[in-house]
Amino acid sequence: MGVAISGPKLAGHVAKCGGIGTIASVGLACNTPYYNGKNYFEANQIAVKEGIKEAREIAGPSGVIAVNCMVALTDYDRHVRSACEGGVDVIISGAGLPLRLPEYAKDYPDVALVPIVSSVKAASLIARRWEKTYGKVPDGFVMETPRYAGGHLGVLKMEQVDDDAFSLEKVVPELVEFVAKELGKDIPVIAAGGIWDKKDMEWAFGLGAKGVQIGTRFACTFEGDAADRFKQAYIDARADDVVLIQSPAGLPGRVLRSPFVEKYLQGVVESKPCIANCLTHCRYKSERETFCIAQALIDAFRGNWEEGLFFCGSNVTRVDKMVHVSDIMKELFPE
Repeated sequence: MGVAISGPKLAGHVAKCGGIGTIASVGLACNTPYYNGKNYFEANQIAVKEGIKEAREIAGPSGVIAVNCMVALTDYDRHVRSACEGGVDVIISGAGLPLRLPEYAKDYPDVALVPIVSSVKAASLIARRWEKTYGKVPDGFVMETPRYAGGHLGVLKMEQVDDDAFSLEKVVPELVEFVAKELGKDIPVIAAGGIWDKKDMEWAFGLGAKGVQIGTRFACTFEGDAADRFKQAYIDARADDVVLIQSPAGLPGRVLRSPFVEKYLQGVVESKPCIANCLTHCRYKSERETFCIAQALIDAFRGNWEEGLFFCGSNVTRVDKMVHVSDIMKELFPE
């Protein structure tokens, strides 16, 4: 849901309707007046704070706002601190193990810290490190399955994407049991990846989850921050348009087969220059292979079908029109 697909506008409207509206912090500045082409890191700190402010103005005083901060970013600590300083309610953190997250948020004890994991092993490692080093346990876990999720899929190898070992039906009950027995607190497990409707949500609740995270369906809303051409790409998508690629970050990713991706799959890529040293691991930066993923995601956000990288979940084929956030929430919670 980054770069900027899940931005302040979408997050604000989701929160207004009773959900936890989540802003993706990665590259948020690139589509704001704060970025002049040279001040990427500084501008992003401003954009995160201003994004939270904008989302709150839409959501109202009771709205809950989260920021998703990727561990894989070179300025990860600044993303977390900026979100905390901006008054965020929740930090969600994945794309790596957020082992030092409590350190970066230590001055803001009321901010809930929620790691994204794909296994109980990862959750246990994070919980043990946090307890030992910071005297804190996570306030929740997002368990994301690579089988249906969008964007980077949280596993290292392509063959792991469909591995049952990383499925919601296996990991969620195990994680719920681990939390209850080992951490001794009512810490919610949130299921993510392939959740579309009320039936999916209730199925996840049946596994023991206390919440769900939905990305793809909300990206194609009238309130979504992306360009209309981005949303049209979702509407037009068919099953054979959804493919897996090995991204510059060295991880499998689920994307639409845009002209840019088609060339990439054929081994032909003409990348735009790297905009910043934004990832701790980037093959384009280190080896001049693949492409600048930030540039490609910015192009997608702006609706550049020819040159953009359009991340999506497997449910993108179920998108057939733009809808309002409120309509989705009413469908999920008709009562």
